[in-house]
Amino acid sequence: MHLQVSSVCKSFGYGPKTKPVLDAVSFDLHSGQFLALVGSSGSGKSTMMRLIAGLDRPSSGEIRLDGELIRGPGADRGMVFQKYSLYPWLTAAQNVAFGMRLQGRPKAEVRERTAYFLEVVGLVDSARLLPRELSGGMQQRVAIARALAAEPKVLLLDEPFGALDLQIRESMQDFLHRLWMQTGLTALLITHDLEEALLLAQQVHILAPRPGRIVRSVNADLDRSSLAHLRVSQPFLALREELASCLRSLDSTLTA
Repeated sequence: MHLQVSSVCKSFGYGPKTKPVLDAVSFDLHSGQFLALVGSSGSGKSTMMRLIAGLDRPSSGEIRLDGELIRGPGADRGMVFQKYSLYPWLTAAQNVAFGMRLQGRPKAEVRERTAYFLEVVGLVDSARLLPRELSGGMQQRVAIARALAAEPKVLLLDEPFGALDLQIRESMQDFLHRLWMQTGLTALLITHDLEEALLLAQQVHILAPRPGRIVRSVNADLDRSSLAHLRVSQPFLALREELASCLRSLDSTLTA
């Protein structure tokens, strides 16, 4: 799998009211890799995700998945949003199965894969519960299971834990890391949370705002055998402070 973002620009509006949102953004994501885009408000993170998801088109540049130009939404990209986006009238199992049923998969395969991914995300005992009967973290795990069950080439994570409180967010970060290790999924995370990006992603791109553009890229070569230990390790803290300083300087430039 190869996701290639090449010199992508995006503007909204026309003539003198044109507002540039992204400026010449380029990066690559390969099979099994976990990559993060980090930036403050106005850096175009969500716009970039919408373009990759095929929900919008670049003003210039191109986005390709395995050589094919992305022109619209497709089952080869699974999307997980900050808001859980579950169907409230469907059970956890029915939500997981929903995308596979749209794909027209055989009923036996849908049942088997639904059971498998509920087990993967640790929700076998909650299969018959409705979303309102699940905690926020459990709902987000259902959303991730639903996205993975449809066998996308890449999982797109749009601030997936932003609506959760600190304790649940940390447990979900641990869960997502274990899931990546267990399944070898390919993931692209956008977040304003620098710590979250460094905990999860092998490579982190820093986006400057207005218009969004990559100003710093780092390979986060860290020991992730235990995220609890990583959070307080010196290499992690040093890299976090280095990149936080970069983000602060970008913000101060805007407000100067």
